[in-house]
Amino acid sequence: MRGGAMAKIKIEGAVLGMLGTNCYFIENMETDEVIIVDPADDAEAIKGWCLNHQKKPVAVLLTHGHYDHILAAEELRKAFSIRICVAEAEKELLENASMNLSAAWSRPVALKADDFLKDGDTLLMAGTEIQVIATPGHTSGSVCYYLKEAGALLSGDTLFAGSYGRTDFPTSSMSDLARSIRERLLTLPKDTLVYPGHGEGTTIGYEQTYNPLSGRV
Repeated sequence: MRGGAMAKIKIEGAVLGMLGTNCYFIENMETDEVIIVDPADDAEAIKGWCLNHQKKPVAVLLTHGHYDHILAAEELRKAFSIRICVAEAEKELLENASMNLSAAWSRPVALKADDFLKDGDTLLMAGTEIQVIATPGHTSGSVCYYLKEAGALLSGDTLFAGSYGRTDFPTSSMSDLARSIRERLLTLPKDTLVYPGHGEGTTIGYEQTYNPLSGRV
């Protein structure tokens, strides 16, 4: 587990699944409520973590619909009676096993979300505000989740440490990805901690200087 904390909100992560996907837990340390972000494909590990830490899941948030981020979502929805949230623009990909790559690379999954999000939405969950930032490029419906109070960005597969997400999948666009990173993410405060979908964390300030898509490298 890796973690970072500010005030009553704590973000922890676990690397799960065949592609080493970063699943994150946004925890309210006062109420023990937790939001599960991108649960990868290991529902048992996530359920065990929640039980061992006495946490109460309140929702599953998806940054995008690729199989390595979503396979455990249905089991968690049933186990905890919680809702799955994803961008409205990701609905078609999420529900199509070919488009979300599960048909080719794992067990086929067509996942139906409960709530659909739009750019600029502010979610109030587990006692904290989470801003939805649309970042098309890796997929057309990719989003990032910004927690201003905690100074944290959960960037999915849009922004990595010194890198960025692939754009050779269904609904991908390199031009959209570059625009999303430059205009939607690198404009955030420099000290914002970035929690990516794979690999180690970074900061917006570092990516402003060193990311290949920043325009400054």
